[in-house]
Amino acid sequence: MTILLVIVILAIFAFIIGTYNRLIRMIEAVNNNERQIDIQLDRRYKVFESLIEVVKKYMDYEQTTLKDVVALRNQAQSAKASGDDAARIAAENGISKIASGINLVFEQYPDLKANQNALQLQEEIVSTENKLTYSKQAFNDSIERYNAEKKSFFQSMIVSLFSKLDKQFVYWNLGGTDKIAEKESYTVKL
Repeated sequence: MTILLVIVILAIFAFIIGTYNRLIRMIEAVNNNERQIDIQLDRRYKVFESLIEVVKKYMDYEQTTLKDVVALRNQAQSAKASGDDAARIAAENGISKIASGINLVFEQYPDLKANQNALQLQEEIVSTENKLTYSKQAFNDSIERYNAEKKSFFQSMIVSLFSKLDKQFVYWNLGGTDKIAEKESYTVKL
């Protein structure tokens, strides 16, 4: 009887340790996916800076665009430093709106459309926006998996024992289906 009791206690202990470790791995996966978003956001900002340098001689409002991107980027960095995920997401979504208007600008400047550097940077912005969308989706998916796991019956009891496991994450807004369709048809027009 004592051996059976010891086996049951060890099994419960192993279950708790296994669940704890699984939830920690899921939290780390969410954190990693968030870092992937940060990488794409930094890449997007650098590509924007390069594109604006190339198109300065063509566009009248490049200074406004640059100022808007820099202001939104600073807002996003401040919000990230203060832990305000909602403000950060709003600022980054503002930069995405600017990125979606780049093709319209290119249509207004025929010489700019012929500039290979500008075309390459435009493609980089499109590519980066696509990668950013995928990174955001992976982040949101990892949050979903984590939330589903931590709300499961036995797992929720373990989460209540270890407050470290009860993380709250803010989802990235991916936009509506009309935005997805718009991005899928986002091509360079010559």
